[in-house]
Amino acid sequence: MARLFLTLFLLALTSPAASATEGPAMSPAEPLVPLSSPTETPPLTLADCVALALKRSETIAIQRELIKETEGRFLQALSGALPRATFEASKEWQDGREGSSFTLSQIPQRKFIFSQPLFSGFKEFAAIQGSRAERRQRQYERTRAEQLLFTDVADAFHLLLEKAEDRQALETTQTALGERIDDLKTREQLGRSRPSEVVSAEAQLRRVEANLELVRSEETTARQLLEFLTGISPLGPIHDEQPDVPPLGTEEEYVAKAKDRPDVRASEEAWRVAQKEVGVAQGDLWPDINVESNYYTRRVGAAAGVDWDVLLKMDVPLFQGGRAVGALREAMSKARQAKLTFERTQRETDLDIREAHAKLQGAIARLAALQRALAAAERNFRLQQEDYRLNLVNNLDVLKTLQELEDARRDVISAHHEATRLYWKLRVATGETL
Repeated sequence: MARLFLTLFLLALTSPAASATEGPAMSPAEPLVPLSSPTETPPLTLADCVALALKRSETIAIQRELIKETEGRFLQALSGALPRATFEASKEWQDGREGSSFTLSQIPQRKFIFSQPLFSGFKEFAAIQGSRAERRQRQYERTRAEQLLFTDVADAFHLLLEKAEDRQALETTQTALGERIDDLKTREQLGRSRPSEVVSAEAQLRRVEANLELVRSEETTARQLLEFLTGISPLGPIHDEQPDVPPLGTEEEYVAKAKDRPDVRASEEAWRVAQKEVGVAQGDLWPDINVESNYYTRRVGAAAGVDWDVLLKMDVPLFQGGRAVGALREAMSKARQAKLTFERTQRETDLDIREAHAKLQGAIARLAALQRALAAAERNFRLQQEDYRLNLVNNLDVLKTLQELEDARRDVISAHHEATRLYWKLRVATGETL
């Protein structure tokens, strides 16, 4: 009976119905695809690294605080044109005999004081406009600081990619040389290669290993730099979402964007601030007219029945020893300096863009030439291998072409990332980032 049940159970497992419920069977030749772990972090992109660096940078934090500082100065300037209200309570003691209201021994008083400036040479309005311009200046300066930080992150990001790809290229060459040495040893045993050929290949392999250790050290240094900028340690894998440099436009197209670069706009706003400071200094040459009102909640003596009073006051400056005139001349000189600084910033920006464009243009042309050289080196290496199998060339010729192929591949890697870094520098020179 037990055997019968076991036989029926095995038949049920191998029946077509059971196979249909289990789903299609996997072919033995079909590879198993491992599922990614839900805790596996995706590679960091350049945008991710920039966002992390912006959160970590102390320079950007200082720029934010400077903006808050200018907001405080704006409120101070605005208060000069608004009315003021205070409450004042006082109590005076004197040697009085209490005989009349003028000889009281205690004189308490409580009152509300309202004051409103009517005219002061419009310096309050100039100060308000100047504080607004200063706030815009600080915002542009913060934006420019973020762009310069982006340049640092992009340089470190692509330096790390360059060293990683350079390491991979050297590892590929190392593997090829190892296979080459094994082949030479086999041919040496057959009497078709000389021992010097094996030694020559081993010497070249040792040089590759030495370069590989140097590149690994440089890759570690580049990773530490990016970790310092982003604040993530250890830094995970990174991925470049834009592997190729976009087509380059004309120089004039990039120069036309110079006027909108944040540091140019900040310099222009600094000039406006200096101009408004001239208006503030000119206000000291005009008379001040203010009105002040008091409302009394408690008075004693002869003024006990007076509940309020109003005072109109005009202060005309006649002679101040040259203080106001000197301050005005100082403000006018600072305004001229700010204008010259703005003009110099404009010219330096144009030069910066033109230099970045010329360097990128040369880097792109160099990269294209090196890519053609790499293609030729790869074809030459394949042909040399075929000739070596036919005993048309010796091992030294093959090793020489392999060295040329390694140099060409590493040159292309370096030139590609140099062109990418110069591309981002050109974008930042025009006031743009991602």
